[in-house]
Amino acid sequence: MNHNLFLQFQAHFRQTPDKTLIDTPEGKRYSYAEVLVTSQRLAGTLQALDVQPGDRVAVQVDKSPEAIMLYLACLQVGAVYLPLNTAYTGAEIDYFLGDAEPQLYVCPPERSGEAQRFCQAGRAVHVESLGTAGDGSLMERAADAEPVTEIARLDENDLAAILYTSGTTGRSKGAMLSHANLASNSLALAEAWHFSADDHLLHALPIFHTHGLFVACNIVLTAGASMTFLPGLDVDQLLDLMPRATVLMGVPTFYTRLLQSPRLNRDTVASMRLFVSGSAPLLAETHEAFRTRTGHAILERYGMTETNMNTSNPYDGERRPGTVGFPLPGTELRITDRDSGAELARGETGMVELRGPNVFQGYWRMPEKTRSEFRGDGFFITGDLGVIDADGYLHIVGRDKDLVISGGYNVYPKEVEQLIDELPGVAESAVFGVAHPDLGEGVTAVVVVRGGEAALDEAAVKAALADRLARYKQPKRVFAIEALPRNVMGKVQKNQLRDSYADLYTEQEADTMAG
Repeated sequence: MNHNLFLQFQAHFRQTPDKTLIDTPEGKRYSYAEVLVTSQRLAGTLQALDVQPGDRVAVQVDKSPEAIMLYLACLQVGAVYLPLNTAYTGAEIDYFLGDAEPQLYVCPPERSGEAQRFCQAGRAVHVESLGTAGDGSLMERAADAEPVTEIARLDENDLAAILYTSGTTGRSKGAMLSHANLASNSLALAEAWHFSADDHLLHALPIFHTHGLFVACNIVLTAGASMTFLPGLDVDQLLDLMPRATVLMGVPTFYTRLLQSPRLNRDTVASMRLFVSGSAPLLAETHEAFRTRTGHAILERYGMTETNMNTSNPYDGERRPGTVGFPLPGTELRITDRDSGAELARGETGMVELRGPNVFQGYWRMPEKTRSEFRGDGFFITGDLGVIDADGYLHIVGRDKDLVISGGYNVYPKEVEQLIDELPGVAESAVFGVAHPDLGEGVTAVVVVRGGEAALDEAAVKAALADRLARYKQPKRVFAIEALPRNVMGKVQKNQLRDSYADLYTEQEADTMAG
């Protein structure tokens, strides 16, 4: 049996060739037939560059329909697609290419000259370019290439992609995702979210990330639906396009920005059936405000690079703010003691562990790291801390590495953040641990004050928490900052905060002794 993921998409290319697969706000339209032919020509180009099944194709290009066609071409020839953040610097790319050893590195046309050095340094065998207007050397080659019509025969564990983790603790790791991992997850999501060929997705996410590539694009391709490709978040553009769309997938920032527009109302979203949020926690306040304004309850789900999507709030049923719902079909989830690995009862906070067809094959060229991340019974230790409530909903309370251990007690940052966020004048907050000479780690908070509000009163924040939190959970210091540091997907980068305040308590101690 051939387990190539492309087979899951193939029927729609044959059955609805004239249907729009991708369109753009500028009026460009790409039918299923056009996408198929171009991807087959790109597949022929890959073979001409001696890309064999299992070879890596590293792609660092701006978002375009042609980039999706290149992804499809890689699937067809059995190459391993390796998308890279467009913001990565030359030094970072040097690391990724050195680690992955791709047969081909694809970059924007304006960088192709400097990128040749990766060939000279042995980091990649070939360098080609791809632009956002169907330009670049790769498309020039494809114009003359012989289309590949035979799909590579693959085993279910053969790799479809490698996605590098963000590397907030040590060097980035390449998560190896198989054709079966991606295929099973797309089918589970299409079922859970009632996706059909009638759907039209507004796609404003980047495509070098699980969310924008494997959730958004793979579901559209699995269901035979359509999507509008937007370069990024433009609130007015989204609102202009909503009358002809049915689904929006976004990060929390999408929804906070939409709520800032007076144009957002029930009439604007009349044709929409689903709003999905992920990649970072959505504030319950945002959830409630959006429902009040539009009548739609945003559907939150939980996933990660290594597993794609794991859980989802129900399509039919209560989408509970502050939770990420229930395991997807085929995915098993448990909460365990972070030290012993023993399974915990509902209501107890511990490590989220997962097992299922969506769980990755391991870390690229890191067998020992891979072994250390799996239990003997095949469950993957996610590094996320969670709790399952009495009704079975999963709550993510933070990353294990963000857990604060102060005076020997565990402090879960989200518990403290939720209380701070409820205070008048607070837009959002982040709580983290900083080395403390007496406590091991001191609980520390930074707060973003709402526009137009008075300056932060540290004493008032601490006083407001005094009767609501055990003393060991209360922040030792509270600082006002203009904005929380976030990555491109909206995740708060607590490692940056820890670094910024690393000497806070040691300096305080030194000042005390000097006084």
